[in-house]
Amino acid sequence: MSIKATPTAGAKLLTPTDHTLVMIDFQSQMAFATHSIDAVNLRNNAALVAHAAAGFKVSTILTTVAEKSFSGPMFSEITDAFPGQKMLDRTSMNTWEDAAVIERINEIGKKRIVLSGLWTGVCIVGPALSAIDQGFEVFVIADACGDVSAEAHNRAMDRMVQAGAQPMTSLQYLLELQRDWARTDTYEMTTGIAKKFGGAYGLGVTYAKTMFGAHEG
Repeated sequence: MSIKATPTAGAKLLTPTDHTLVMIDFQSQMAFATHSIDAVNLRNNAALVAHAAAGFKVSTILTTVAEKSFSGPMFSEITDAFPGQKMLDRTSMNTWEDAAVIERINEIGKKRIVLSGLWTGVCIVGPALSAIDQGFEVFVIADACGDVSAEAHNRAMDRMVQAGAQPMTSLQYLLELQRDWARTDTYEMTTGIAKKFGGAYGLGVTYAKTMFGAHEG
């Protein structure tokens, strides 16, 4: 039997309205012991994810652990993208075991969960495996996560993927939300985020626009 292709997006791709982003424990105390990714890249990637989610109006939960007593505030690169949004502070290492977080997950009511945060092997594995167990579809932004060693991060990613989680990167997240440069209402926002946080890709966008007046699409 022949297969007919159509110019439509696959159901596995994320859209701004089909998921909840949960950003977990991007805090000083957690970052001090993170060695799978350097602090500059970690902060940059977290900022890219946060600004992408805010720009596309993705339902987003920001959660910390022991903010006042031990771990410190969430990175300002993230909170700046969500001015005035309340942090959900926890005692549990597993975000999915916190009643206030789960209440918010249920209020939003979306079956897809996208996770990023510190540490991969504890604070990301916990909610990822718990959400999958309850029938949610889980995505993990691998380069917006970090752990005490590359081994710890990589084994955590392996464990989640084997359980059904889908890995992606921060820049991939931004571009998947945009997906078509003909979407002019979000074009400048997307390229603006890329220019600020998108590393060499962002430099390329800046160069092309400045030197040749070029643009994506």
